[in-house]
Amino acid sequence: MNPRWQKSSYCSEGASCIHIAQTWQKSSHCSEGDSCVHISTGPATIHLTESADPTQAILNATPTAFDALLHVLKLDLNLAKEALHV
Repeated sequence: MNPRWQKSSYCSEGASCIHIAQTWQKSSHCSEGDSCVHISTGPATIHLTESADPTQAILNATPTAFDALLHVLKLDLNLAKEALHV
């Protein structure tokens, strides 16, 4: 995935701005194909996108919110595994 450019949060409209290239990393759980989750990190924000999304939407989260998301996903995965063994 090519880098995307993010405008500095300190930039006002119409002003000369600094843009930072985001480097995206594909999930290690992604098999070959078109639909993969990609992640990019910044100083205070974690960015997530899904490669097959035609809108190219990006979910922005703080590290704390991202940690909470991972925690819930892992809990859900463990519950699903337990349900299969019942």
